[in-house]
Amino acid sequence: MAKLKGHRPPPGVNAGLAERMAKLQDEMKNVHEQLAQERLTVSAGGEAVRIVIDGAQRIHAVHIAPEVLADREMLQDLLVVAFNTAMEQSQTLASQRLQGLNNMLGLPGM
Repeated sequence: MAKLKGHRPPPGVNAGLAERMAKLQDEMKNVHEQLAQERLTVSAGGEAVRIVIDGAQRIHAVHIAPEVLADREMLQDLLVVAFNTAMEQSQTLASQRLQGLNNMLGLPGM
């Protein structure tokens, strides 16, 4: 748990809230580090195109089956579908992981 040694909370913020905010910041950093290590594999066109992405929306690999290389338009369409799906799934994963942190502050409606 983060301690606020020698630090005063800003005016209007009680020490308990400031401590919860510091803890939330530490937890957010941990979640972001974990997300960067998590990998998702997304396919389009069966297994014609596969994208490997992490929870921080960084692409790590693109795999293209040799049989789709002959059809340029189909490959382009499959790449668009695969990349968009990969980004959506990565963002959903990050949202799920970060959702629980809202409760740490104890503020209603967040």
